[in-house]
Amino acid sequence: MLLFQRQARQKPHLIWKRMTENISSNTTDISFRPAVDADADLIAALVNSAYRGDSSRQGWTTEADLLQGSRIFPPEVRELIANPDSVILLCLQGDDIIGCVNLEKTEGAAYLGMFVVRPVLQGNGIGKHFMQTAEQYAQDLWGIQKIWMTVISVRKELIAYYERRGYVRTGRYKPFPSDNGKEQMLVDNLQFEEMEKILG
Repeated sequence: MLLFQRQARQKPHLIWKRMTENISSNTTDISFRPAVDADADLIAALVNSAYRGDSSRQGWTTEADLLQGSRIFPPEVRELIANPDSVILLCLQGDDIIGCVNLEKTEGAAYLGMFVVRPVLQGNGIGKHFMQTAEQYAQDLWGIQKIWMTVISVRKELIAYYERRGYVRTGRYKPFPSDNGKEQMLVDNLQFEEMEKILG
């Protein structure tokens, strides 16, 4: 394990190869790799299209009825890519970026955020496979045994999806930032609920 972690930090493509060797039969054209700085614009566009505006309504992860504005801008994506305790893992179909997830090392665990699959491709098993890959990636890279996330508490269908993936509700909440300079709440009293999963 320690040898593989050391190799992974030096050569991220080693993890990409390892993950693509275990792809299930219904997602054989899917592969994964860590993002680089040049991917930032495409990642920001993908995330915003999956969560905001009319394009997001093609999938079930939309927050268009709750928030308006951009969820993330390219400079923020570049900061996450440059952070040594953060990685953005990309899901690709051929050379096309169709999904992303941000993993950040925290004390004894990893935070999973910005999980996206292109709206028109949602519902066909890619998200499930991508999440399993991301969890294994974080475990191999950092040796962590727990992964956690925050979900807007009124997103019941999204919470149920993560529960089916093995995440449990912790009962911990925090308010949604009322003024983060990017987004405007369309409903009152939004809050985040924390969920976590113990990895095997």
